[in-house]
Amino acid sequence: MQRNTCMSGIVVMYQKEVSQKLKDEFSIKNPMAIPIVEKIVLNASVVDAISNKEVLEKVKEQLEVISGQKPKITRAKQAISNFKLKKGDPVGVMVTLRGRKAWYFLEKLISVVTPKIRDFRGVSQDKFDKFGNYNLGISEQIIFPEIDYAKIDKVRGLVVTIVIKNGNPQKSKRLLELLGLPFKKGEV
Repeated sequence: MQRNTCMSGIVVMYQKEVSQKLKDEFSIKNPMAIPIVEKIVLNASVVDAISNKEVLEKVKEQLEVISGQKPKITRAKQAISNFKLKKGDPVGVMVTLRGRKAWYFLEKLISVVTPKIRDFRGVSQDKFDKFGNYNLGISEQIIFPEIDYAKIDKVRGLVVTIVIKNGNPQKSKRLLELLGLPFKKGEV
C-alpha cells in the first residue's frame, strides 16, 4: 500500500528554505528547536446562540466547510445573569487543525483569504502572545472561497490562532514573514 505523499507548496517551502533561514538567523544548532506551525485553531463565538439554537448549527456547518473538519461546540464556563447565560450553555464553535490540514489552511489563509480582506494593508504585528502564538481576527466569514454567500444568514467573524512550537514573538513573526504572511509596514 502506497502512502499519499502529496505535500502542500508551503510545506515544501518551509522544509527547503524557511527552516534553514530561521536556523541561520537565530543561530539555532538543534534542528528540533526550529519554530514550526504546530496547529491552527479556528474559533467562532455566537452570541445569538443564547436565544436561537439553530444559529449555532449554521455556524458549525460554515466552520466545517471552511476548515474541512467537523467542529465542536464550546460551552459557557460560568453563568452571566446580565446576558441570560447559564453555565454550560452553548456559546461558540471551534475546530483544531493539525498536520497537513493546518498547513493547507495556512497556505489558503496567506494566498487566498488575506488578499480578499477589504482595505487590506497587512496583518497587525502586535497580536503575538508571550509564547509566540499569533491571533488573527477575521470580521467576515464570507472571504473564505468555500462559503456560498447566498446560503449565509448573517455575516459573522472568527478568530484564527496559529500555534507555533519552539517560538517566541520574534521567531514566530519571522517564521510567518518567511511563509508569506504580510505584516503592516511601520508597526513596532
